[in-house]
Amino acid sequence: MRKFSTLLVAGAAVIALGLTGCSSDPLAEQYREGSNKNYIAGDGSVTEITLENRGDVITFSGTTETGATVSSADYLGNVLVVNFWYAGCAPCRAEAPDLEQVYTETAPSGVNFLGVNVRDQAATIDSFNVRFGITYPSIIDQDGQAQLAFAAQVPPNAVPTTLILDAQGRVAARILGQLKDPSILSTLITDIAAESGAN
Repeated sequence: MRKFSTLLVAGAAVIALGLTGCSSDPLAEQYREGSNKNYIAGDGSVTEITLENRGDVITFSGTTETGATVSSADYLGNVLVVNFWYAGCAPCRAEAPDLEQVYTETAPSGVNFLGVNVRDQAATIDSFNVRFGITYPSIIDQDGQAQLAFAAQVPPNAVPTTLILDAQGRVAARILGQLKDPSILSTLITDIAAESGAN
């Protein structure tokens, strides 16, 4: 009986992975419905870090899905939102429109967004961006170097995780798991931009 149950779980995982390309996006729907089958994620909790308790400046670099090289130094002077994700992650798919909405609203004031894709190749990232209307870049981090840069201070313990860096490049806030409402991220960005003089 135990062997049969194991086969059922394995079969369900294969089916779930196979559905990631379907146009109705059942993984995101399944996650929104709360069934959480075959997936464990953060709870959406928010951690804010006061100015005096922020650690060192985060230093990282990577190559985007378009082949461009970016580094943390490119974003100094403005708030940077860093989202850890991958295409087959149900909550990543569910939060994608909210992230794009906040990006579109805050980009004119100088706020930057950067995805850190922890599993996929460039072609998969491109397909995801087209499907979900994502217009900000992602670096490909299959070797985990960008994740490692954050690990000592505020580890991204779940995927998705969204980190907000202040204008000096220090982690100022973390959303562990799916962004529950775009207003949460907007408020964090506004507060962090105001305190650091980025606006």
